[in-house]
Amino acid sequence: MPPGRSSRPPSEESPTRWVLHVDLDEFIAAVEVRRRPELAGLPVVVGGRGDPTERGVVATASYEARAYGVGSAMPLRTAARRLPPEAVFLPVDKPAYEDASEEVMAVLRSFPVRVEVLGWDEAFLGADLSDEAVPEALARSVQEAVLASTRLHCSVGIGDNKLQAKIATGFGKPRGIGRLTTDRWFEVMGDRPTTALWGIGAKTARRLADLGITTVAGLAAADTAMLAEALGPTMGPWFRRLGRGVDSSPVDPTPWVPRAHGRETTFQTDLTDWDAVASEARRLAGLVAEDLAAEGRPAARVGVKVRYAPFETRQRSLTLPEPSGSAEVIAEAACRLLERLDHDRRVRLLGVRAEMSPPAP
Repeated sequence: MPPGRSSRPPSEESPTRWVLHVDLDEFIAAVEVRRRPELAGLPVVVGGRGDPTERGVVATASYEARAYGVGSAMPLRTAARRLPPEAVFLPVDKPAYEDASEEVMAVLRSFPVRVEVLGWDEAFLGADLSDEAVPEALARSVQEAVLASTRLHCSVGIGDNKLQAKIATGFGKPRGIGRLTTDRWFEVMGDRPTTALWGIGAKTARRLADLGITTVAGLAAADTAMLAEALGPTMGPWFRRLGRGVDSSPVDPTPWVPRAHGRETTFQTDLTDWDAVASEARRLAGLVAEDLAAEGRPAARVGVKVRYAPFETRQRSLTLPEPSGSAEVIAEAACRLLERLDHDRRVRLLGVRAEMSPPAP
């Protein structure tokens, strides 16, 4: 019987709490290859409607495509210029990825661990284990079980907390196991740039650099009061905790409840007719209303996103007088928001979003 599935009574030793981070390798591309085995080994790009001559961005790329410098959020046209003729472009198929994700999460929940789902392709596992060697054995069992049940590969990170486990996964990719714990935190992370920390992006890293902080060790040693003054009383001390490898948040198995639903479209030709923009907003509002109906919760707030050519985004939102799931109400709110925007510019992308009322207790 694989580790983690034993029916023996728990050890009398005091258990050690471990966190594992499971991340599916090249998830969306792997799902596509799973149902089209002939694509194995080819550069595969998923994005938009699957046509690299159209506007759209890369949702994911297989490792073979990444070898050519193709990555998520890259324009499809740019990806096509970088890839060889045999590259395959496919449209996004959200239902297929949701189904595959559910398969994986069901496998993870079959282990005696707490499972916190982060998205389609990743989750934290909380495990109380008494043997130092068991986390790796559990990680291998998880990889084997996921592969056997879904034909998808995953990488696993092991840590004393979620921050460490999340970072450790990167050390094991692809298809491997990484480990990062408190006793080796500074040895492994100290000299790395602050962007190596989960939760710190390029913008925050630049703000830290302006303060003379460029490494993880430098952030850990920074004065808390100085960080609070420069970055805010909440975020400043929190960033210092990241630098020290500290994360006290528990692995929470509570099912994720969406706060909002949204739909958007990228126009293949920029729109200059704002009557056409409003018409598209009404169409998107209808789709959003269908999503809300499936959720069984009305909209409390409506927002629109407009991306002007070449690539500047503006967003506006408003609270509805009373919650509503009506497509017409959502559409009217979206059109009122569009009136607040600059109508003298060409529109590249339009989105409509509805934030829902909290679920009933």
